[in-house]
Amino acid sequence: DKTTAEVPKALASKKLVLFYFSAHWCPPCRMFTPVLRDFYEEASELGVEIIFISSDRSQDAMMGYMKESHGPWWALEHNSDIGHQISSKYKISAIPTLLVFKADGTLVTLNGRDMVASKDPAELVKLWLN
Repeated sequence: DKTTAEVPKALASKKLVLFYFSAHWCPPCRMFTPVLRDFYEEASELGVEIIFISSDRSQDAMMGYMKESHGPWWALEHNSDIGHQISSKYKISAIPTLLVFKADGTLVTLNGRDMVASKDPAELVKLWLN
């Protein structure tokens, strides 16, 4: 909905932050996004926030994908420097990819996608926090 927020404010009460690399043109992404949306419905109440980092070809494509398929999570601006930096640092070479971090910045897993697809949200959040 184009709402903006400062990162510290948006993530103030969160225990886990998940970076979701995806794009509308990617069939596996379009299959995983509804699974992630269902996960987020429960996990957001447990202190989880998701930040979308788009690989869409344009801002319009990104916004269309978000309106069509995504949950009410945050997104970095299309083609943002910080998105490129995160992608480079963690060597993102395929999408969809879901990185999971604790609120203090500790990397929990580079493979959140497979975990989200195979576990109960409450169980998974507990596992990630320990």
